[in-house]
Amino acid sequence: MSDQNVRNAGFTSSGIAGGSLASSMMSREAKASGGGVRSGGPTSTLQEMGARGSTHSSGFTSSGISGGSYASHMMSREARSHGGGTPRGGTTSTVQSISMGGKGGRR
Repeated sequence: MSDQNVRNAGFTSSGIAGGSLASSMMSREAKASGGGVRSGGPTSTLQEMGARGSTHSSGFTSSGISGGSYASHMMSREARSHGGGTPRGGTTSTVQSISMGGKGGRR
């Protein structure tokens, strides 16, 4: 189900769908960073998954993050860089939220 959730959010094999949650995320992230979307951030990570058509190989699943996966390593790195927790709206929490059908911490 998480692959479909990523596509439903607008992250597709042909790019980010106009008028979608993905395009809104991309716009907010670009504005916040002064005009670009950073590599490794939520938008680029989700678009990479949408282009591949798979979230499971990364470890982001509808049941949560798979132990020992790329996703778990990403979560560990992000937690260490933030003093022990993954921040709301950070890459890991946003990608996991979208893959589970959520809105990625969108307010």
